[in-house]
Amino acid sequence: MSRTLGILLLVALLAAGCGVRNSKPFTAKASAGCLRSHGFTGVTTNPRKVGFIAGFAENGGIRATSPTGNAVTIAFTADANSVSSTEEAFKLRAPKRLRPHMADILRTNRNAVLVWTITPLQDELDTANFCLKS
Repeated sequence: MSRTLGILLLVALLAAGCGVRNSKPFTAKASAGCLRSHGFTGVTTNPRKVGFIAGFAENGGIRATSPTGNAVTIAFTADANSVSSTEEAFKLRAPKRLRPHMADILRTNRNAVLVWTITPLQDELDTANFCLKS
């Protein structure tokens, strides 16, 4: 009886842990290498090269170019609660001609705000999201 109870308890603990997501914020430093290894070029985390908004983001910023030539800037905010203010900053600072297209080129994932040059292909977006690391 106690053995069955122990097994049931172990199964319950394992099942409870299966749906747990990592809430640790993504960072530029942890993500850059993955982008490089997946064919992105010109990958930089240098605050002077990633742009003003990403350069001052709490967890850093990245500027990189996908294998198809689509450039992405990623700002890594402090946490998911900080994303909306960073989105607004990108929208306000975007060139006037680009503002109507922000919904096409701006994406978020937890604490990361990604802004592409043009609407990203699904493969580009999937790779960038896969490479977001804590």
